[in-house]
Amino acid sequence: MSGRQGGKLKPLKKPKKAQGGSDDEEDVAFKKKQMEEAKKLKEMQTKAAGKGPLLSGGIKKSGKK
Repeated sequence: MSGRQGGKLKPLKKPKKAQGGSDDEEDVAFKKKQMEEAKKLKEMQTKAAGKGPLLSGGIKKSGKK
């Protein structure tokens, strides 16, 4: 037998991060920015839902060929 192994090797497991308040300042700022963007997006979606269609009819085809 040779020294080779067959099949896939299992990936190495990364150590789990502690769930405590050990977030960096950058992470906190990034999460805050994401939350603000999500709020703005939701507000824009509610405003857009209230309006009618943007175009009145879409593409019109003539009966000629």
